[in-house]
Amino acid sequence: MTALTPTPAPSATAQALLSPELLERIASRAGEYDRANQFFHEDLAELQQAGYLKALVPQALGGAGLSLAEYVRQHSALAARAPATALAINMHQYWVGTAARLWYAGDRSLEWVLREVAGGKLFAAGHGEPGNDAGLADSNVKAIPLGDGSYRFEGRKVLTSLSPAWDWLGIHGRDDSDPAQPKIVHAFIARAWPGQRSVETWDALGLRATRSDDTLLEGVVAPAAQVALVLPPGPPASAFTDAILAAAIPGIAAVYLGIAQRAFELAVASARKRPSRVLGGQSFAHKPLTQYATAQAAISLDSAVALLHQVAAELDAGVDHGALWPAKILGAKQYAVEAAQKVVNLALEIAGAASLARGNELERLYRDVRAGGFHPPSAHASYEAIGQSYLLG
Repeated sequence: MTALTPTPAPSATAQALLSPELLERIASRAGEYDRANQFFHEDLAELQQAGYLKALVPQALGGAGLSLAEYVRQHSALAARAPATALAINMHQYWVGTAARLWYAGDRSLEWVLREVAGGKLFAAGHGEPGNDAGLADSNVKAIPLGDGSYRFEGRKVLTSLSPAWDWLGIHGRDDSDPAQPKIVHAFIARAWPGQRSVETWDALGLRATRSDDTLLEGVVAPAAQVALVLPPGPPASAFTDAILAAAIPGIAAVYLGIAQRAFELAVASARKRPSRVLGGQSFAHKPLTQYATAQAAISLDSAVALLHQVAAELDAGVDHGALWPAKILGAKQYAVEAAQKVVNLALEIAGAASLARGNELERLYRDVRAGGFHPPSAHASYEAIGQSYLLG
């Protein structure tokens, strides 16, 4: 991984972006969005108005200039109230954070992204593909060069969160025009351009409001100005892809920490008020096994929070972990996901059978947290990458 440039010191505006009142309104809609499998249009409008969609845009370009550590804290708070909204918004912040990290390093190639976001545009990530377990290292989508630096893209993308609303979609495809030297092409396309369309396919177990529908690329052309990077297939090594890793993965981890924090809060509240006949009407908080389960959940949650916040702070500070940086970032995400699943499982145990009912917030959180292991890179890919970093790197 290339050398990392420090991001800005904490800004004074950080605490104002997500007010308690805004979070409460967002929380009040999450259940209905889930039941109806409906996109979070109202949440998106309010988050845009609050300036949250440009939270990572440098202050010099009209944003709040949040550090990654600030963003992780803010985003966990959003995820605690509406996980699907938070996960989808991170697909936008993914690109804002990538462009901002390059900008702070003196690379202005994606400054146009930051200016578009400052002007109110929404970005989304189009990297998921059916049958492609290589992630950014390869692609099943055809990227056909047109001779002037532009590319035509043909193929299918899946899990395109923000499908009903994005203005710009970051994609990648494979250029096989020279079979001896294939290339992976990273580019951006606009919703207004012909040759692409969304197909409503999203009806999932959890995180339903993300509306992560499929995207068909049917000859859409990305002009040279929107082609961000061309490099050989294989594990990508560039400032652009390093910035993606540093921007996207901590935000995903923050979503699952937010789910765990909310589940723990609900479980503790339930145990304190749930009466036990065995204990003569005292609450379940007095039962030794409830205390044991609560302690397990608290230790897992605190450990995951500490690890993610440490990694985010070190990314902000430009700490030099060299080739181990991907392992550090992926490790924090993997630990957060596994801790969140453990905490949510324990929360249901603590809260009891009522948590199984449709409409119970814990039931929704239980479904939402299941998706954690599937975010690229998957758990298997993450463990392989981490192990190789230490053993073979």
